[in-house]
Amino acid sequence: MSLALARKYRPKNFNDLVGQEAIARTLSLALSSNKLSHAYLFSGIRGNGKTSTARIFAKALLCKEGPTATPCENCEHCNMANEGRHIDIIEMDAASNRGIEDIKELIEHTKYKPSIGRFKIFIIDEVHMLTVQAFNALLKTLEEPPEFVKFILATTDPLKLPATILSRTQHFRFKKIPLKVVKEHLSYILNKESVEFEEEALEIIARSGQGSLRDSLTLLDQAIVYSGGMVDTKTVTNMLGIVDPSTLEKLLDFILQKDKRNVLDFIRNYADFEAEMIIDELTIYLKEALVSGNKKYSTILIDRFFRSLSEGKTLLNIGANSEFVLTLTLFKMIEATNILEIDDMIAKLQSELSTSVNSANQKTSEVKKEPKNSDLKNDNQNKPLETEPKNSEAASQNSELKFKALLQKIYDRSYELGEIFEKNITFIDFKDNTLTWESTVEGEEKKKLIAGWGVIKLFVQEIFGVDTKINNIAKKKVKINKNQENDLPPINEDKNSQEQKGSCIMPKGDTQASMDKDPKELLNEPMIQEFIKHFEPKRVIVKQKV
Repeated sequence: MSLALARKYRPKNFNDLVGQEAIARTLSLALSSNKLSHAYLFSGIRGNGKTSTARIFAKALLCKEGPTATPCENCEHCNMANEGRHIDIIEMDAASNRGIEDIKELIEHTKYKPSIGRFKIFIIDEVHMLTVQAFNALLKTLEEPPEFVKFILATTDPLKLPATILSRTQHFRFKKIPLKVVKEHLSYILNKESVEFEEEALEIIARSGQGSLRDSLTLLDQAIVYSGGMVDTKTVTNMLGIVDPSTLEKLLDFILQKDKRNVLDFIRNYADFEAEMIIDELTIYLKEALVSGNKKYSTILIDRFFRSLSEGKTLLNIGANSEFVLTLTLFKMIEATNILEIDDMIAKLQSELSTSVNSANQKTSEVKKEPKNSDLKNDNQNKPLETEPKNSEAASQNSELKFKALLQKIYDRSYELGEIFEKNITFIDFKDNTLTWESTVEGEEKKKLIAGWGVIKLFVQEIFGVDTKINNIAKKKVKINKNQENDLPPINEDKNSQEQKGSCIMPKGDTQASMDKDPKELLNEPMIQEFIKHFEPKRVIVKQKV
């Protein structure tokens, strides 16, 4: 019967340990200098060498040539340790022997000297599973064991151990094995097993192992059987139920091209795959693109994609429909590419505003120029009148662009408010620091515009100038018939007229929006004036008492 690769290639000495060089070096130096502790704690994720290191360390302590960092592998102690039958190496699974009675039995064993070796070694695996009573019973023995007793504790969750246990042991933290190291080790094993493979397939297996060498070797065992002797990318992706990297690249190309039809085809074709797995694979692919400097994806775009993927995983964690979440996530990634275009539009709008202002200034300067011939006095008198309409037209275009920028700002703050503003407010002109518009708003929409008046006013002053005044011309809507609704011109331009009151969005005197004060007028408030008086410096004369 063939052994699993994880057991067949289990490390037998410190040099065989994969990805834990620092721990192997520290334990080797301790053995070589004979500076040994009575208790050790090995912690880390599953399958990264904790139990294997404990067995190697136990063998090094009991070797006939030892304690030594390089066991001879030939003596009786080494052979028995390798075969797992050494009488002085006692392994205990705390997951199944977790009670106080089990620990009492272990403590009883510590009272007797080793049978054939120089030490009696207790390896307690998954030690965090012990009960509180069992930990308390073990404390005294763990702190002051007989000189011939050594404890090696192993756990995947050191945070569950009491602080009293941690303080009595030397703690070695086993790190995740790097992807590159796992891939090299898998390649080494396949070469020894004479199995052909593709590099990309090994990378997928190593990544699926998530830093656990044992998990990676288990997947490699499965891939060898599934592929029939040739470990390739297609076989591994089918076996693991994940999406091929080339397919992910095509999917991201569809997203960049905003090709929703092909994105929907992908979702239908991979409906049997887990949505969370697809999101994870996209995240890994984008990470590789970021690290490798792929020019197709800018850092900002990757950041926006990652935000969409993270939000998708959050929705999956609360039990949302997986196919819907995947569709929503991919479409949000498509929308994320549109943000770049919005940035371009803003830059273009700013450029147009600047061009219009420069054009207006240039025409104004042309008006001021004097003609060379003195006999054209009549023409000179009429020239400003001819150029004034052109200058006014440029200024009007500039004001209209600013009004569009105002509308965009309102949309950015609140889409609903922007929609109501665009529907009911019509730009008239901007003259003498006064912005004039027509308003046809009524009913609930009017209430919403009044509630947002402070924001609208702030944006107006930001775009048109802090001294800008707003002239609201109300315009009442009247239904001509059931199928048509037209806007009638203002019936009366008197501000007190009923028609203007119906659609005016200026807040009334008793509303909160109307209470907003102009910052320039705050110092004239009576309360502020009274407050300032109390802080005015006064002259105080101190006389010496004789």
